[in-house]
Amino acid sequence: MPLWLDLLIRVVAVMAAFLVLPLVVGQAEHKVMAHMQGRLGPMYAGGFHGWAQLVADGVKFVQKEDVTPRDADRVVFRLAPIVALFPYLVVLLMVPLGPGGLVAQSLDIGLFLVLAVLGIGVVAVLMSAWSSANKYSLLGGVRGAAQLLGYELPLVLSAASVAMAAGTLSLPGIVEAWRPWWLIWQAPAALVFFIAGLAEIRRPPFDMPIADSELVFGYMTEYTGLRFAFFLLAEYVGIVVIAALTTVLFLGGWHGPNPDQLGWLWTMLKVFALSFVIIWIRVSYPRLREDQLQRLCWLILVPTALAQLVLTVAVKSLT
Repeated sequence: MPLWLDLLIRVVAVMAAFLVLPLVVGQAEHKVMAHMQGRLGPMYAGGFHGWAQLVADGVKFVQKEDVTPRDADRVVFRLAPIVALFPYLVVLLMVPLGPGGLVAQSLDIGLFLVLAVLGIGVVAVLMSAWSSANKYSLLGGVRGAAQLLGYELPLVLSAASVAMAAGTLSLPGIVEAWRPWWLIWQAPAALVFFIAGLAEIRRPPFDMPIADSELVFGYMTEYTGLRFAFFLLAEYVGIVVIAALTTVLFLGGWHGPNPDQLGWLWTMLKVFALSFVIIWIRVSYPRLREDQLQRLCWLILVPTALAQLVLTVAVKSLT
């Protein structure tokens, strides 16, 4: 196959995943929350089981007026939703779907690049908050910066633990080095990574930067129409990305029955299962207070990640 054709197929596949998987997760969230909370509304649009609910939401966003506040920094204000989406697109390029090079771009330092790119999320939050010329947005942005900068530490430490166990920073290499007993050995790191990942994408109960009951809608308050939809799309892509990274780093990625032929299927099943858990957590737990959020990070997650890192060093030294 010519190099240009191979590159084109990989780019098209990643863009398709970038656009389709978040919509699937968004539709699933409508249905899961409707069942868990006894809300019948999302079950009616389009007839059978409300299949057109997501289409109706999309049409609603397209029809809404695109408003830019008079005192806003227009360039930064309009650029922020794009910056919010960009890191997740880069991460999806790195996520291996199956063995045999079934990944858009494999790098020896893939994990390092993924963690670095995820840190751009705080830039998008601050851009939207500052440029909106709204005090509620600014307060949401400050909360978001404190939360994202704090939770990056346990996220990186837990990822470093599994990278040290595998002896590589390559995401396909980590999956190849994975063994079933890591489900027990690296379980604390997996839990820390998953919780910190929820905080990084600002999902409940870590939605303090949005806090609609007190900040209107935080850093997204002044956004309407498609620009607001881009932020929602970034949230759902974030769900897919955190689920995919947790799958690759801690759940063995494509490992499962007959992985050479069905490896991509096991990866997707694990990703969707973790996405369901993320939705389930949103329905089940109330929003944390700011002090509870910071206490969880610095007094529980960081010490746990450090202890797991020490344990990994000890085990690797003895083996």
